[in-house]
Amino acid sequence: MDAPAARALPRPLVVGVDGSEPSLRAVDWAADEAVLRGVPLRVVYACLWERYEGAALARDIGRPSAVPLAQDVVGAAARRARARQPALRVTADVVLEEPEYALVREGRNASALVVGTRGRGGLAEALLGSVSLAVAAHADCPVIVLRGGHDHQATPPVRGRVVVGVGDETKDSPVVRFAHEEARRRGVPLDAVRAWRCPARESTDHPLLAGEPARLHEEQAVEELDAALRDVPADVDVRRRTVEGPARRVLVDASHEADLLVVGARRRGGRFGLQLGRVAHAALHHSACPVVVVPHPAGTTDDPAQWTDRR
Repeated sequence: MDAPAARALPRPLVVGVDGSEPSLRAVDWAADEAVLRGVPLRVVYACLWERYEGAALARDIGRPSAVPLAQDVVGAAARRARARQPALRVTADVVLEEPEYALVREGRNASALVVGTRGRGGLAEALLGSVSLAVAAHADCPVIVLRGGHDHQATPPVRGRVVVGVGDETKDSPVVRFAHEEARRRGVPLDAVRAWRCPARESTDHPLLAGEPARLHEEQAVEELDAALRDVPADVDVRRRTVEGPARRVLVDASHEADLLVVGARRRGGRFGLQLGRVAHAALHHSACPVVVVPHPAGTTDDPAQWTDRR
């Protein structure tokens, strides 16, 4: 294949697996999503150890008492994806590296990364695993973390809507763009949510001024929401909502009625540690549906925490 043809190939959707039940359910969801996007699926098992110590794959690989090799893990996951979506192009690979580093690197050439809530630990699945959190905080591409009752499927819609948390970005927001493209693919409405708050210092007990500061903040939120949605195509059904309260609470509440919750996270060049805002961090830990963290440069202000949690 010549170089121009190779460049024309679509970037794959990458799903990280480790043989655990959450990661196998992520394979189901990722297979549906890859078909929806019209891209290949790449299954990656990243680990410094050669063997996987567990029995979650025993029924898939036919070894009731197995300690499966890494190739068994990715092989079973790839077969599962092909069985779910027979026409899907699936590749699989084992990477002998710490999962968080390997998956972040995989994300450089991916359309998106899909991970489960947590891996082989014995804690409740309601808690977010360290690998999922690290990948969401550092990847250069959108990261989809499969929280909540996603029913192991990206399609057909279960609740019938995509929710996006809208920040101060007013033009060509990568977060809004991802959300409206996903809503269009799924054929569902896009709920665009802008949380707002009236700082306590602006409240007043004067009867003639009561409610005035709050009204002004709400009007500003409406204007900013309209500006952020100005470039959404006309064929996307957009439902605008401004809600008073902390963005963290507002978006987690909205996730109970969504198939997907889309939030932003700023990437600061040269910075170490978790590059997640408070809103994205809360969504990853508490959302009732899958969460997409869309990275964007530090110069933009798409993180709703920058405007809703001002005191």
